[in-house]
Amino acid sequence: MLILASRSPQRRAILEQIGVRFAVVESDAQEIETGDPAEVVVANALLKARAVAASRADGGASPDDLVLGADTAIAHAGEVIGKPADAEHAREVMRRLAGRDHHVLGGIAIVGPGRGERTACVSTMVRFRPLTAAEIDLYVATGEWQDRSGGYAIQQRGATLVERIEGDYLNIVGLSVVKLLRLAPELRGDN
Repeated sequence: MLILASRSPQRRAILEQIGVRFAVVESDAQEIETGDPAEVVVANALLKARAVAASRADGGASPDDLVLGADTAIAHAGEVIGKPADAEHAREVMRRLAGRDHHVLGGIAIVGPGRGERTACVSTMVRFRPLTAAEIDLYVATGEWQDRSGGYAIQQRGATLVERIEGDYLNIVGLSVVKLLRLAPELRGDN
């Protein structure tokens, strides 16, 4: 069975969509916030997966269990843009990204007893269209920016901010299915 080490409803929905059986065990791992953005998301995914795998090792985890850790960050101009702290910070992030490219980085880690650790990073380019102050205010008023890397949800009203993407759409939502199945092809049997 797959154990999802995440509280993300988007990751849950993606796994349900592709028919993978899974259970959720939230990770209490302390995430890192500084460093090369691609390395940070992979390290955080691995920290989450390792923490849950360790907590399950004492509780009779099955040798067939795999733990999936995932992390998402937005990188723009070499810097990580995290989750906005408040509405004004969300406006600032929107102004910074308006009319420009940024990369959504998805870190994935698979940990299994006796099966080692497998990791990957997926990068998807997103270009926001130019945005007026009124458009930014309208989006921020939706509240979708809360608890979201980069302050938007592309699968919801955040789609109105986007001019184009290059790469894996589901990576932007929260989990690259293509990369997950490459890392853990055994999950295809659950479909």
